[in-house]
Amino acid sequence: MEFPEQRFNVNLSILFTELPLLERPAAARAAGFTAVELWWPWLDSPTPHRSELDSLRAAIRDAGVRLTGLNFYAGQLPGPDRGALSVPGEESERFRANIEVAAGLAESLGCGALNALYGNRVDGVDAAEQDALALENLVSAARAADRIGAVLLVEALNKVESPRYPLVSAPAAVAVVDKVNEATGLGNARFLMDLYHLSMNGEDIPSVIDRFAAKTGHVQIADNPRRGAPGTGTLPLAAHLDQLREAGYDGRVGLEYKPGDRPSAEAFDWLPREARRTP
Repeated sequence: MEFPEQRFNVNLSILFTELPLLERPAAARAAGFTAVELWWPWLDSPTPHRSELDSLRAAIRDAGVRLTGLNFYAGQLPGPDRGALSVPGEESERFRANIEVAAGLAESLGCGALNALYGNRVDGVDAAEQDALALENLVSAARAADRIGAVLLVEALNKVESPRYPLVSAPAAVAVVDKVNEATGLGNARFLMDLYHLSMNGEDIPSVIDRFAAKTGHVQIADNPRRGAPGTGTLPLAAHLDQLREAGYDGRVGLEYKPGDRPSAEAFDWLPREARRTP
């Protein structure tokens, strides 16, 4: 399996989770990586104490890695939630409180991508009401991202694992991206193309790449089935990533897979060590 032209980063919310949060950046660096990404690390707090933010910031800097992607507050993730921004009441308020906090952390670490998970459908709430709330909150998030020179990412998940999440196809997520860009005029909303989720949805991945590579701001990978490392399943990930590059995508590829029944440090045997260090 060859990935000679790719630039990878490691998701520290799914890999190295056998370690405390503040030890994970150094573990990724010891494994040879120079770039990492994170889901929002404080599941119960969109506005953690400054000391917690400072500790994470120091751990990333001291490890000598760069934070290249960060999620906004998304509720209990991993867990039952799939975002907060379209959920009326307390959860969307927590998302709004998190916007400047997440953007501030990202800016301080030179992180140029902020991912906003849409949120599940809620029983008894009209879908149109949730979508209107989502657009309002995504516009605010896009403006905050723009102020720090970052892109706002909107992700499609898969309907098998996230049956109440409404964005379960590439066209559905890209339609939201287009609405946000139209509303802000900033053009900094982008599609997060997760090849694992697309495959779980049965989408024609080469067709998705052809249609939406130009609107893609980040790519994530895991093999299918079981969301394992490349080579553990059936997805032709190298071919898909080659097609993405040929279509003009030159961004990073996030490693967002489960290590399986082994320590995370042993889950990168598919990728030569020299290919893990990227500018």
